[in-house]
Order: sequence, then C-alpha cells, then structure tokens
Amino acid sequence: MYRPFTLILFMAVAMATGCLVVETPYSKLPPGQWRAVLKIQPEFITPNPDAKPLPDKVDMEYDDVKSGELPFNFEVIYDNDTTFHIVIQNGTERIEVPASDIAFGRTKERARDTIRIDFPVYESYITGVFAGNVIEGSWVVTTRENYAIPFVAHHGKSFRFTPLMKTPTADLSGKWKATFGLEENDPYPAAGEFLQKGNHLSGTFMTETGDYRYLEGTVQGDKAFLSTFDGSHAFLFEAKILTDSLLTGAFYSGKHYRTTWEAERNAQFELNSPDSLTYLLPGYDDKLTFSFKNPEGQVISPDNPEYEGKFKIIQIMGTWCPNCRDETNFLVNYLRENQPDDVAVIALAFEKHRDAQSANKAIRTYREKFNMPYEVVFAGYPDKDAARTLPMLNGIISYPTMIFMDKHNRVRRIHTGFSGPATSQYESFTKDFLQFMEAMHHED
Repeated sequence: MYRPFTLILFMAVAMATGCLVVETPYSKLPPGQWRAVLKIQPEFITPNPDAKPLPDKVDMEYDDVKSGELPFNFEVIYDNDTTFHIVIQNGTERIEVPASDIAFGRTKERARDTIRIDFPVYESYITGVFAGNVIEGSWVVTTRENYAIPFVAHHGKSFRFTPLMKTPTADLSGKWKATFGLEENDPYPAAGEFLQKGNHLSGTFMTETGDYRYLEGTVQGDKAFLSTFDGSHAFLFEAKILTDSLLTGAFYSGKHYRTTWEAERNAQFELNSPDSLTYLLPGYDDKLTFSFKNPEGQVISPDNPEYEGKFKIIQIMGTWCPNCRDETNFLVNYLRENQPDDVAVIALAFEKHRDAQSANKAIRTYREKFNMPYEVVFAGYPDKDAARTLPMLNGIISYPTMIFMDKHNRVRRIHTGFSGPATSQYESFTKDFLQFMEAMHHED
C-alpha cells in the first residue's frame, strides 16, 4: 500500500516523464446521480382562462429555493463501456429511459457534444449540449405549439430542491382537504396525502379525475415544495405553512398553467365517489355502442362477433395521459395474471393530434411500449366536444374513465379517473375491481 506522500511523488514523477495518462472510462455522460431543473418562466404562464390577476400569495419569496424552478433527479447507469440508460426518480417511482431513446451528436458550428432524450410515448424530448458535468438545453413537447422549457442538469448532485436542513415548523404527514383554482370560476377539490421524515416530503394530491402521481420534495422552515416529472407532465407545488393545520400556495403545470390552492388538515375528508361522476343518459336502454378503426384500419365495436358473449371494459384514455398509463398497466397486468377468456378490453384513445395518421402513429408506439393485448382505437380529439363521440354519456370529464359492460353490452358501472399506485386508494381499488368482476360473472 502506498503512503500518501509516496503516491504523490509517484504521480509527480510519472507526469514529468509523460508516463501517466488520465482517462475517463466513459465516453459520454458521467454515471451516477444528476439533478435537473426545468426553468419555468412565470412571465409566459397563463394564470387562468379569464386572465384574472392572481393573489399575491402566488408570488411568495423563497430565500433557499428559486420560485418557478421545477427540479427532478435522474441516474445514469452504464450497461457497458459505451451504452447507458437513464432512470428518472420521483419518490419511490422509477421511470427507465432505455439506451435506444438516447441519442448523441455534435454541433458543426461550435463543435459541441449534444444529447437528445426521447419520451416517445408522450411525444416529448429533452435536447441539449453537454460538457463535463453539465447539460443545458430544453424540454420540448411536440403536441403543443412552440412549447419548450429551459433545462439544465448537473452531475453529482442528489438533492432535489435544496441541501439545506432548516428545522420544519410543522410535520405535514397525514391527509389534507385541498381546494385548487381559488381565483377561477370553477375551483376543484383535492385530497392531499403526505409523508414527512425530517425535511424530506413525499406524497400526492388526488382529485376526482385522477391523481398528480409521485410527488417528492422538502420542508424548510415554514415552506414546503413538491415536484414530479415523468416525460409528459411537469408539476410543481409551492406552499407556505401558516399553521400546522393550514397551508396555502401555488401550483404550476409546465409553463402553461398556474393557479393557487389552500389546504387544511382533515383525516376524514373524502372526494365524491368515482362511480357517481359519469353516467349513462336516459333513453339508451343501459347500452353503449360505438365503431372506430384501429391503426390497421379494422372497424372495432363491442358489437363485433369476436366480442360476443364476453364482459367488456371500455377504457377512455389518451396516450399523453400519465394516469391513463397507470390504468393501462393495471389492465394489462390484470389480463396477464388472470387470463380471463370471457373478458375483453377496448381502449378509446382521444389524442392531441387531429389527423388520424399522426394519432395512429402515437397509438402504435403506446401499444408496443406497454405490450397491450387489447385493441386501441382513435376516437377523436380530447377537447370539450369529445362527449359528442359517445352521446349516451353525460360527458367525458376525465382521462381515464373505465366503463364496465356485461355480456349483453349493458353498462353496469362507470369509474371516472384513476387513483394510481402513488395513492392510498390504489390497493382498495384493486380489491374492489376484482370483486366487481367476479360478481358480474356470478350474476350473468
């Protein structure tokens, strides 16, 4: 074993004689933890549909965290000396970006190395230049016009918002009754579920149309921060702790939406039942029917002969929707684990492409990514008029929405939204789903 001074002397001699060559074994990004930041620019945000001024509490000043910056973490993991994949981290969630979705190049004008990280399911990507331990560029969403948010990432930083450890003024663990859109004409309720361990904060918000998935952040003094990024959505929550039972703050969705919210601690608060929000209108004899073409041009309808005598689950979804991704995983796993011969699933995809060719391309990518053993058809554009596609419903208020039909195509249940694995409701939903499917079999 070399003593320290011996090792230093050896290195000095080696460098003087030209024998020491220091090389990195990695030809691209350094492996390990990275901290990324999406720089949301407040001046570009549309506060609300009526463009009303927002309350001053949205513009709270933070000494330790720059307001409007959305951080997330990822890890670079090498599969061999030249190939690596990326794992995005949000709380306990891990999203793998395979090597096949990561590309490199070099700019001609300045001879700088470039990287592009694609999220093909969500039709978005990160592009930038990198040198050493820094990547600078943008996150681009191709389904929105001129939509790019500045992006920067630094290697070797594992904290999310701040490395500081200021003593929190309250423990936010527990359940909260929240209201979003306070300054808008139609505020909406949410249920917050948080777990705080020291300065670390995790949890989610559940709404009547779905949840905000895995949130992770920190509590510093009387301030709290949460964020998530999954390639499709970028959510940032900032909060001021007024008391140990009252919060107020701001919510950012990318750079296009910002609103205010408040929450009070309430262990008994429950949202409206997801089975009561969407329903079949009178005059349709409890039946639902439709006809749409799949990407291969085949007409898919619950009235097709291949679906005769089968229970049917109609999944109203979009390839752009993270809650739909959770529901898709759930349905795919259910079919594979149970292999029911008399249950069929048909997904109606409402896409952010108005032309069928582009929509079907997105559907094919999504179907392959999740290895879906059921049909996915292009049903239209997810605007306020989407309900015209299924006029027998009171409306389509959430992506996803799940419609249960018996063997005679009678609607037995409509479940609006989806509380995914980031919520406390996921386990109970799974149990209820299996019990309901079994009950339908016995009743038929």
